[in-house]
Amino acid sequence: MHPSARQYRPDPPAAWAGGLLTVDLGAVAANYRLLRDRVGPGTTCAAAVKANAYGLGAERIVPVLAAAGCRVFFVAHLAEGAAIRPLLGADCTLFVLNGAMPGTEADLHGLGLVPVLNSVEQVARWQDLARRLETPLPAALQVDSGMSRFGLSGGDVDMLMARPAPLAGITPLLVMSHLACADDPAHPANQAQRTAFLRLRRRLPHAPASLAASSGLFLGPDWQFDMVRPGAALYGINPTPDHPNPMRPVVRLQARVVQTRWIGPGTAVGYGAAFIAHRPSHIATLAVGYGDGFPRALGGRGIAILPSRPAVKLPVIGRISMDCLAVDVTDLGEAPLEAGTALDLIGPHNPLDPAAAAAGTIGYELLTGLGARYHRVHVGDDAVIDDMQKGSSA
Repeated sequence: MHPSARQYRPDPPAAWAGGLLTVDLGAVAANYRLLRDRVGPGTTCAAAVKANAYGLGAERIVPVLAAAGCRVFFVAHLAEGAAIRPLLGADCTLFVLNGAMPGTEADLHGLGLVPVLNSVEQVARWQDLARRLETPLPAALQVDSGMSRFGLSGGDVDMLMARPAPLAGITPLLVMSHLACADDPAHPANQAQRTAFLRLRRRLPHAPASLAASSGLFLGPDWQFDMVRPGAALYGINPTPDHPNPMRPVVRLQARVVQTRWIGPGTAVGYGAAFIAHRPSHIATLAVGYGDGFPRALGGRGIAILPSRPAVKLPVIGRISMDCLAVDVTDLGEAPLEAGTALDLIGPHNPLDPAAAAAGTIGYELLTGLGARYHRVHVGDDAVIDDMQKGSSA
């Protein structure tokens, strides 16, 4: 072993990384409370924590949501559920949206997870496990209300319900579907899906119903049913794109300056000479690139902000490289920009949704794509949990 290997730190300091990703757990808790209060006491507010809580660290976010009162959680895959289940108490339910892949049913049950059954085949395999265990097993039933992605079609429901004891061995905890166009309240697909959902739900055994996620929740009480399942809104993504964002921002992404240089007119910057200076320019190289999940599409379209000069929008120029990007900092004036200085790529003066739009994508993709090389800081978790526990015991 090389002697220096003994000096490795499993939790290295921020100075070792090129970028800093700060996650405000107090904002996550506040967003959950806002959504919960919007639907009222008759509707359960669950939380989608799939994709590592949208890339922000499920191991830190799930306990905060549980402390805020959330008792129902959704993940996409069995592996995600296996990692998150130990973080939750016995009074919490954890649904797996993709159901059980063939041969994993016993594993899913043994881990205390509840599948969302999406097909006749998934229903049959879950029933087979119930027969072998000689005990009813809980599940959610998803119906396809018009998105043509997951769920039992109308024909599937006909086939299923035509059988004797069609759901023998299954205890339905939820009948659910998902809206395709909820972020556009005027889209006719919303009402069409609600109508289809009601029709399919009536043909299945009675169970609590759920149709709305983040944006659907804001369509109003007629869409909220017995449970809503917000995900993106918890993490600060705007669930009402045509209106001001009602959610608190959760994420701040900063990149550190590696070096700066002055260049003359006609000088090219970066791969492909995609940027050529038209004036004497001060260029900063930042230690974040597409290898960190910062989209290559933001080359020539993104901005950076020096926190002490928030009114000055600094353009990201040229092509973004794997490990770095260039920013034109000329408009900051003659003052030197020291190596190690952190510039905001996402933050209070360049929010997540506009940054994603500049890349031609959505906040969901930008957020879940942020890589593992950032130094991650979760702020407010212990204080948030302590405050909530005190409040709940008062």
